[in-house]
Amino acid sequence: MVDINHVILVGRLTRDAELKYTANGQAVCKFSIAVNRRRKQGEQWIDEANFFDVVVWGRQGESLNQYLVKGKLIGVDGELRQDRWEQDGQNRSKVEIVANNLQLLGGGQAGGTNASYPRTESNYSDKQSHGPSYQSGVSQPPEHSAPRDSFTDDIPF
Repeated sequence: MVDINHVILVGRLTRDAELKYTANGQAVCKFSIAVNRRRKQGEQWIDEANFFDVVVWGRQGESLNQYLVKGKLIGVDGELRQDRWEQDGQNRSKVEIVANNLQLLGGGQAGGTNASYPRTESNYSDKQSHGPSYQSGVSQPPEHSAPRDSFTDDIPF
């Protein structure tokens, strides 16, 4: 059986991203996002924030750093990684999300735009340069094609 480690979150940055470089020159962009969850407590609904640390490596982190500012709404697709170390004789650990793909979704906290943000949605991934580029927007089918929900053959499921 194959293990699965995949996480997809949409949330707002809690602080500006921080770009650093490892000893061998690899870029590391770190930030934290807040993801809200609604739950019912008694007769009323309350919002509960969950906070997650995110790491973006390499060129992708360098490119995105300038756009990752506090309050920015983003989508993160990645995997969980546990970092372990020893400090003052105590074993410590921390779980982070290592982003494979990141999407800029909106403006600041009020949802408006800011001059420092691009106004369009952008999909950033190191994989973009290795294949066809899929930009936001949906191509329209030609007028002479059949409607999407009509099938000429039976589908066995």
